[in-house]
Amino acid sequence: MKGDGVAIVMLGPPGAGKGTQARKLSDSLKLPHISTGDMLRESLKNQTELGKKAQQYMNSGALVPDALVDAIVAERLDREDCSKGFILDGYPRTLAQAQALQPLLDQKHRKVLAIGIEIEDSVLVQRLSSRWSCPKCGKVYNAQLEPGKRNGRCDECFEELVQRKDDTEAVVAKRLQVYHNNTQPLIRHYQDQRAYCNVTGDQPIDRVFEDVKKLIENHK
Repeated sequence: MKGDGVAIVMLGPPGAGKGTQARKLSDSLKLPHISTGDMLRESLKNQTELGKKAQQYMNSGALVPDALVDAIVAERLDREDCSKGFILDGYPRTLAQAQALQPLLDQKHRKVLAIGIEIEDSVLVQRLSSRWSCPKCGKVYNAQLEPGKRNGRCDECFEELVQRKDDTEAVVAKRLQVYHNNTQPLIRHYQDQRAYCNVTGDQPIDRVFEDVKKLIENHK
C-alpha cells in the first residue's frame, strides 16, 4: 500500500473481536492501536479542554456528539507515534464520522484499509453473554474464546472480572440492530472507495489474525 503510512479501520459488530485483532496488529506492525474508549478516557484523565466537554455529556448519560469525538480523534492522530500509520478501533462508527475523518487522512497522505470482521448475529449473542471485563483496566475476556489465565481475575492487574449489564440477550440483539443500521452505509462508503475487505470472524482468534494479515499484505 503506497503513501506515507496506512490507516487501518477495524469494523465489526459488538463481540466480533475487532479490539483483540487491533491489539495483535498493533504488536505485529508496530503501529499505535487507537480506540475511541481509550481516547475518551485519556482526555478525561488529562482534563484536556475536549475531555472536559466530553465529561459533561458522559456524566449526564448522554452520547458524546460526533463533532466532539471527531475533534478528540483529530488531536490524537496528530501525535508523533501516528507518523507511520495507525489502527482505528471503534471509529468511525457512522458515515458522518468517516466523512469527518477523510480530510485528516488526505492531509497526511494516508490510504485507508477498512477491515470488517463478519459473523452471524446468533454467534455474537452467545459470545457476548460469555464476555467479562476488568473494571480497572478495561481488558475484555471471553469464557469461550479468551478466558484468561487467572481464573476470573485480570491477567494484567489481578482485579476480579465483572460482566456488563448490557450483555444480556435482549440488549445484545438491540445493540446489534443499531450497529447494522449505522454501519451498512459506512461499509458501502469504503466499498465504493475499493478500501473494504472482510474476514470471517467465526473461527479461532489466531486464524482470524492470519486472514487479516493476508488482507493487509495484498493491499500493499
